[in-house]
Amino acid sequence: MGRRTGSADLPLHGGRVPRWLSARMERLGRVIVEAIAHHYGRDEVLRRLAHPFWFQSLGAVMGMDWHSSGITTSVVGALKRGLEPLAPEVGLHVCGGRGRHSRRTPDELLAVGERTGLDGEALGRASRLVAKVDSAAVQDGYALYLHAFVVSDAGDWVVVQQGMSDARGQARRYHWLSEDLHSFVEEPHSAIEGPGGGEILNLTDRRAAAARRAQVDWVARGPDAVLAALPRAARAPLPRTLPLPHLQMPAHHDVRGEDVVLRRLHGALRAATEAGPRDFAELLSTPGVGARTIESLALVAEVVHGTPSRFSDPARFSMAHGGKDGHPFPVPLRVYDETLRVLREALDRARLGNDDRLAAVRRLDEQARWLERTAEGPPLEVLLARERRRSPGYGGRTAGDDRRRARPGPRTPRDGQLPLPGV
Repeated sequence: MGRRTGSADLPLHGGRVPRWLSARMERLGRVIVEAIAHHYGRDEVLRRLAHPFWFQSLGAVMGMDWHSSGITTSVVGALKRGLEPLAPEVGLHVCGGRGRHSRRTPDELLAVGERTGLDGEALGRASRLVAKVDSAAVQDGYALYLHAFVVSDAGDWVVVQQGMSDARGQARRYHWLSEDLHSFVEEPHSAIEGPGGGEILNLTDRRAAAARRAQVDWVARGPDAVLAALPRAARAPLPRTLPLPHLQMPAHHDVRGEDVVLRRLHGALRAATEAGPRDFAELLSTPGVGARTIESLALVAEVVHGTPSRFSDPARFSMAHGGKDGHPFPVPLRVYDETLRVLREALDRARLGNDDRLAAVRRLDEQARWLERTAEGPPLEVLLARERRRSPGYGGRTAGDDRRRARPGPRTPRDGQLPLPGV
């Protein structure tokens, strides 16, 4: 059976991802997936994508808005673009996407089948059936608009889908995992993420097996028998699904103290201070960037190596590279690029048999977990104020900066010219 791992509130959030960030997200998503596959195998990549808390944390460490539904679209897009050149090497293929891209998923799976020898038609049927179950068998008031299907060369797959409710201003994300999947119609989800919206008709619940059989029986009886039974059915209470662990994604954009497990953050910061100079001595010779980069690497290392319980506070991972809308602080481009450089070089060295740099990244995560038991530090507000002060020196940038730059300013007359009246 599939495993349900929880739910979360995801407020709808408009806007676009600027190209300067989306290009970096592609590179960071690619290197994180490569690192996980290198340490734990590609099946572990699929398991991580099927975990809604980890998925949200991945988007946050990439510099997206830590709490919003937009993480789903942006992470799926970044992974699709970033992994495409590496698909033959990593053995993972990202198909589908948002809107019209979701409708192309079966065709893309056929193409994957032609390249890999997998049964593309069977994968396409699985894709359509997954979408049908979440849109018809789970009637929760959310209209699906995103469908991503990630398949390995071995034929294992994960699906991430998302629906929205304009009336509630909220989104719900659904995760599927083929591992241990024995039925498409009885509790197949690895997780359903999103806000509770009253009673939900969930025909995939194991307790709904009798209801599924009854539906087939009623169809055989004909429409007259169904119409005669409707008054009785309307008076019957709907069965409730069992409560699941719930991650509350708040509507506020700013990161607050209650959004972060501060001892974990202090552990990562202290590990960067104590382990960084020992493991990344040459990196720290870069003035003004190296020490801050180690702090980001400690959080990225946890995304690669952390266990599921570590991702209960996705907001913490936005402390690595900020957010595109300036929350918790502008994206520090120099730090982001330095993080990418270190990870890329570490993976390239590991492929040549020299695992020292990648092992150092792993030690950062181990050290952070050890130190968080005793680490102390300033309140979150003090840490955020520090990052905002340092932001200009790190090339801090937001999507709002792009809009301000695009606005035409007042025309300046050339030498010897006078401005036209009214200009």
